[in-house]
Amino acid sequence: MPSASKLSRQDLYDIAVYQKAILVCILIYVLVVIVQFVVPSDARIFLAIGVFGIGVVATVFVFLLALKVWRTGMGIVLAILTLIPCIGLIALVAINQQASGTLTKHGYEVGLLGANLSQFKVND
Repeated sequence: MPSASKLSRQDLYDIAVYQKAILVCILIYVLVVIVQFVVPSDARIFLAIGVFGIGVVATVFVFLLALKVWRTGMGIVLAILTLIPCIGLIALVAINQQASGTLTKHGYEVGLLGANLSQFKVND
């Protein structure tokens, strides 16, 4: 993990934004898993295309977030794992947990939907 002195306010803001994107990916991923039991089998191909799209978006944000909280090697590993169904969800949860820990360690409150971005405003 990069040292605490290297994480600027902008880095922490970026972590919070990337975390929110990952939380949206997790939510959509879980919703698609639930919806697959409701839709007819002919329409499941559209869900598969949607899961692939979410996988690509999640991969990008996992890599960006992993670069902020871990090193490049871990970012590549987690990004690749994100593309594997079910294991990708575990990778998303793992990186989300690490981001929450990093933000909390630096004094920001993190809730169920991530950190409130208004915490990062500079009071003039």
